[in-house]
Amino acid sequence: MKKEKFHIEYVFDKVSKRSLWNHLTTPPGLSSWFADNVDIDGQTYVFYWDKTKECAEMTYMKPEMCVRFRWEEEDDSTYFEFRINTVELTGAVTLEITDFAEASEKMDAISLWDSQVDELRRTLGVN
Repeated sequence: MKKEKFHIEYVFDKVSKRSLWNHLTTPPGLSSWFADNVDIDGQTYVFYWDKTKECAEMTYMKPEMCVRFRWEEEDDSTYFEFRINTVELTGAVTLEITDFAEASEKMDAISLWDSQVDELRRTLGVN
């Protein structure tokens, strides 16, 4: 089945872009909210959850702005991406997540991102 692209945006008040960036791109940062453990081998990020291991290649990065990963077992046209923006009017930092899911699984995927980002907020010390 073909996967559909979707975007979700989360607003973070009082968080530095650098701190958020480190949580999106470094093994200690990603291990604090996204996976149980993370290793990097060149451009390949290895994510561990319990006894499960999944690999994703970092396919694009613009420092402190955007990072894109592609799961190794997925189609080349799908990816997940973290993009950091600043709201000009308020100065708040936003995290835009782009991902792909089958239509029947889209709401579950969004719900999973919501819970993961809640954990990210806790690790950053923001609400």
